[in-house]
Amino acid sequence: MIYDPVRANPLYGNPLLSRDDLGQAVLDLFKPLLPYFSEGSARVRLSATGAHFDRAAADLEGFARPLWGIVPLAAGGHDFPHWDLYRRGLANGTDPSHPEYWGDISDRDQRQVELAAVGFALAMVPEHIWDPLSEAAKKTVAAYLLSARDKEFIDNNWKFFRVLIDLGLTRVGIGFDRSKTESYLDETEAFRLGEGWYRDGPVKRVDHYIPFAMHFYALIYSVLAKADTKRGDAYRERARVFAQDIRHWFGPDGAALAFGRSQTYRFAAGGFWGALAFAGVEALPWAEIKGYYMRHIRWWSTLPIADRDGVLSIGYGYPNLLMSESYNSPCSPYWAMKFFLPLALPADHPFWLAQEAPAPSFADPVPLKEPGMVAMHTPGNVVVLASGQQHDRMRGANEKYSKFVYSTRYAFNIEANDRHFAAASFDGMLGLSDDGVHFRMRETLEQALIAGDRLYSRWKPWSDVTVETWLVPANPWHIRIHRIVTPRALQTTEGGFAIEQADFNADIAEQGRGCAVWRGQTDTSAIIDLSPALRREGHAMSPIANTNLLHAKTLLPQLRGEIEAGTTLLAAAIIALPNVEMDPAFLQSVPVCPDVAELERLFATDGEVIPAFNLGGAR
Repeated sequence: MIYDPVRANPLYGNPLLSRDDLGQAVLDLFKPLLPYFSEGSARVRLSATGAHFDRAAADLEGFARPLWGIVPLAAGGHDFPHWDLYRRGLANGTDPSHPEYWGDISDRDQRQVELAAVGFALAMVPEHIWDPLSEAAKKTVAAYLLSARDKEFIDNNWKFFRVLIDLGLTRVGIGFDRSKTESYLDETEAFRLGEGWYRDGPVKRVDHYIPFAMHFYALIYSVLAKADTKRGDAYRERARVFAQDIRHWFGPDGAALAFGRSQTYRFAAGGFWGALAFAGVEALPWAEIKGYYMRHIRWWSTLPIADRDGVLSIGYGYPNLLMSESYNSPCSPYWAMKFFLPLALPADHPFWLAQEAPAPSFADPVPLKEPGMVAMHTPGNVVVLASGQQHDRMRGANEKYSKFVYSTRYAFNIEANDRHFAAASFDGMLGLSDDGVHFRMRETLEQALIAGDRLYSRWKPWSDVTVETWLVPANPWHIRIHRIVTPRALQTTEGGFAIEQADFNADIAEQGRGCAVWRGQTDTSAIIDLSPALRREGHAMSPIANTNLLHAKTLLPQLRGEIEAGTTLLAAAIIALPNVEMDPAFLQSVPVCPDVAELERLFATDGEVIPAFNLGGAR
């Protein structure tokens, strides 16, 4: 029998329609970890790959992260048969004299991240993980948690980790200096943007950490710190407002927008919808919230996201280290367990009683001012035009934050070789080279503006080259316009959407002057040149394998051409649709390119600086 990697997914075959189905999913996701618990139960080691932190912290990650699903499971009345592992592991991991001790905690330590899950467990189900401990073990555990919360945490969503540890200590009667909790809660207020959005710390970055971290932890706090009604009410109201925007990061099939870092946390992206339920925030009708939530986990159940033994892999749609971050250990993907938070709610909660409703359709483009995006709901997909963001110099940062467009159906590529211009894909991007070997893309920005449903950015791939980019929705197309001022000739490549490649060369390519089209087995992707003077050559290429987040092999239409020194205007229309939705006439009705002078007048009168770009200081 041929190995089917989808069947290794622990969610495979689960209908994922009910509360009980999700309870079973938690148990099925946890079961493959059992053989990897250490003798003293304090450590879980899943692979030889590493992260920038030490092995002990990575092993703690494997121990602690499943608690994000196990704790709600138990709090909601389901049986979890392995609490003995967690009690023994907690006692041994916090004991300096034990061989499996997790290690002393320093400032800005990965252990602080993982101990937030322990704090959550103590706050929610102390009867399972705390009360049965001996008095000596309780003292050891308390001392370890106190040492963690007294250190400095990174100035971003990590500040909530001290708060979660403190919620656990409070629940089990351990005293501490409450002023440090208050200071971190106050400091997170500085991360606020508008419309319920935050940025993740002082950097100019808005990504999935806003729903599955900032809002997620704040909503947990609003429930567990009932006495702090002022903050709790504020957190719930912000989440209510935020839901109106973040729903445009989810496709009609349940897929989340592939954007930003930490994609390996997978269905954690849907945790926000569960957190709304946990906190009783009916930001949308319960039926709609439940629809977004349940479709998301069902979408993941169809993908090969686990290794042969059922352990979640580093990757997104399949095992893939290329897209990972330096802080992704083999145990990191288990932050996905945050998805299961509403299992803590009783079966008769309105969220669980609601019948799933489909996502509403939006005929017009939807501006998302705070993150600097414009969302278009196309058949089977949500396309999001993006202004670009500042980012850390992580691997693939340009691709994760600075492409012109992202999608729930067509995940982005990570470039595999920055010294091979001809082989680069540049999906959703414009690639530039002055030597035909090395290349540059949009990275940091000089300016980013939004005017209605149109976006503008100014960026410098080299210190002496300036590119201005306008992005215009024309559903189901989008239009990109670039004005390039350069003192020397440059080679250019611009890419459309990457779609899945079939075996046996079953896909059909069309390429020629000014156009490239790939007709795949399931989808069609096209890019059409609209440049007023230069007609670029269409090129239907197959990117390097394992560079796309969702599919190991993909197809990509490109436009290629050389520009001379001086000022050049490039423009293109781009589309991708499932074949069942692709009317051949679409490719015969390319939208008209907007006049650049009109765009300049629009941004001069109505353009606003994008908040996510305008905060946090210049690089």
